[in-house]
Amino acid sequence: MAKLLYQGHSSFRLTTAAGKVIYIDPFAGEGYKPPADLIVITHEHYDHNDVSKVPTTPRTIIIRSADALNGGVYRNFDYCGCHIQAVPAYNEHHDRSQCVGYLIDVDGVRLYFAGDTSYTDYMPTLGKMAIDYAMLPVDSVFNMGPEEATRCSGIIAPKHFLPIHQKPGMLWDYHQCMKVTSPVAMLVKPGEEITLIHG
Repeated sequence: MAKLLYQGHSSFRLTTAAGKVIYIDPFAGEGYKPPADLIVITHEHYDHNDVSKVPTTPRTIIIRSADALNGGVYRNFDYCGCHIQAVPAYNEHHDRSQCVGYLIDVDGVRLYFAGDTSYTDYMPTLGKMAIDYAMLPVDSVFNMGPEEATRCSGIIAPKHFLPIHQKPGMLWDYHQCMKVTSPVAMLVKPGEEITLIHG
């Protein structure tokens, strides 16, 4: 089964059952030792795109937001045994034309990495897509806060909701996480790795 390591802030390391290593928004925390097969970037703010932290090889593939949203078209990719679909992400601090979220299908599990965003007009569509895990920001500064994220979680209807990007400049903020009232919220701390299950 695939495993997901929360590194802190909005940074994750996803390891597939076949051992492929995928980093999402590298910037924070530890766990960057395994070389990347794939790096996925939601947007080009410094706290989401520190590719220099990640060991790479000549075969490492990097998907940036400009690759994922090209000519106004949200693109799909198939790498490392995963299907990756770019979806809208935006708010007053994040330009719709420069930011994306990602749906990643891996080993029978569907993950939604929202990136930096607030409510989007695409979220009702996401609610029909049987998402297993949704990673939503909750900082209330550059993105939606816990109340709006709780509401968005109800619209997206994931099986599990991981609050991320809790406080600018911090790896993690327990108190901000605890303001989330979604019944499917999961408290995952930096450095914790979870085994991904469907349903």
